[in-house]
Amino acid sequence: MRSQRGLDAIAAMFARTEAEGRAAFLPFFPVGYPTYEDSLAAIEAMAATGADGFEIGIPFSDPLADGPTIQQASQVALENGTTIQHALDAVRTLRERGIDQPILMFSYLNPIINYGVERFVLAAKAAGADGFIIPDLPPEEAPMFAVCEQENMALVFFLAPTSDHSRVALVAQRATGFIYVLSLTGITGERQSLPSDLQAFIADLRAQTDAPLVLGFGISKPEHARMMNGLVNGFIVGSALVRAAGESRAAVHDLAKSLRDALNT
Repeated sequence: MRSQRGLDAIAAMFARTEAEGRAAFLPFFPVGYPTYEDSLAAIEAMAATGADGFEIGIPFSDPLADGPTIQQASQVALENGTTIQHALDAVRTLRERGIDQPILMFSYLNPIINYGVERFVLAAKAAGADGFIIPDLPPEEAPMFAVCEQENMALVFFLAPTSDHSRVALVAQRATGFIYVLSLTGITGERQSLPSDLQAFIADLRAQTDAPLVLGFGISKPEHARMMNGLVNGFIVGSALVRAAGESRAAVHDLAKSLRDALNT
């Protein structure tokens, strides 16, 4: 039984990883890929490696922020008949199976509007989710903000290297839980190396906000994960884990373990 939920669970996660002197490891994985049960098994396998939290993806037909690996996985999930209700059911099932790490649901806005914004937030909370990451939700027009605040649920917004000072200030004011920092402009996907100016970019953000910063886009190898310690509060890995899951359950477990273990060195 989880003792903390929503924003409290996310804050506790960051407090614990900070006390341990490391960044939080937050895998992304889409529900329904390669099958519904396989996606649950992949998340359980990653949880067993010591992952600190999860970004659970709701497949969408037009995932503009995602690269080819996640696009293809989303398409497979949709062809499997995966819906927003399946994603909610997945969170509930993971909780029933003992997954107690914070879970944020990742979705584009259109499926949420079709489902009903307030209805979705309440259903996600009831299922055991702790917050939301919605890449095409602008902070200026966030229809979910009031209900998330009322329900103590995180609502994460994005900053990119192109974000100016006014944008940083707005996101810092509106985001709850953490700020999702893009390591580069473009789409998700594995990269051989991370941008050379990443440290300067993070330092500039740190000077403007004390909110937890979680880095995403391009992180795929243990050496990348190791770089996150002391740089950001957490990091998200998606494409590399999704690719591994297409190979086998063992492959996704082994990659997740190598990423998590890298934080201990």
